[in-house]
Amino acid sequence: MKAHPFMRRAVLGAQGALLCALLAACAANRPAPREVPPPPVSSVDQADQQLAAVVRERAIIESRFAERERVCYDKFFVNRCLDEAKEQRRSALAAQRAIEVQAERFKRQAAVDERDRKLLDADKRYREEEARMATEPPRPPKTVEEAPPPRAPTAPGRIAERDARLKAAQAKDAADASKRAQSVRDFERRKAESEERQREVARKKAERAAKAKKAEEDKAKAAKAPTPTPAQ
Repeated sequence: MKAHPFMRRAVLGAQGALLCALLAACAANRPAPREVPPPPVSSVDQADQQLAAVVRERAIIESRFAERERVCYDKFFVNRCLDEAKEQRRSALAAQRAIEVQAERFKRQAAVDERDRKLLDADKRYREEEARMATEPPRPPKTVEEAPPPRAPTAPGRIAERDARLKAAQAKDAADASKRAQSVRDFERRKAESEERQREVARKKAERAAKAKKAEEDKAKAAKAPTPTPAQ
């Protein structure tokens, strides 16, 4: 006895529904792909190599996804195949994004560290030069040999000449003392300015580090956000 066509369609529909339910159950029990941390970066050259590799890998991922889409449209469960392809693409792109974020962060930090190192080296050389100049004794004035003055004919003339030389020496000593005091004040001022520059460099470095950390956290959150699936 032949089965009615309506009964055959009902049986086929029931079998299809059962197969869909079995596939859905298998998909629900499938473990989620484990995220692999990006490889470590230890140099700027290595970071550049990783960034170049990310560009190449992204092109391969997009090409693979386009081929998978074409294959899915020939299958019975088109939507399920497309969803799996999109999830694989999203996971692969997220892994490449993690590599890119880490490499770019390393390069930025390396540039900041190099700039700060140059500033600190320049400031160190400046302070060492200032300290050396402050500890050096003042250079003695150049002495010019002169012909001995003519012999004073009288004792009062010799006494006046001696007094004049004594006053000149005292005036010179007073001027030298004033210069030394001014040198000490200038050294203390430059020392205070140098310490202020060091504090400013440290403050700016801390601010840049905080901003970079916040920016990377925002990028990481954006990269982990699920890609919306278009409605079928």
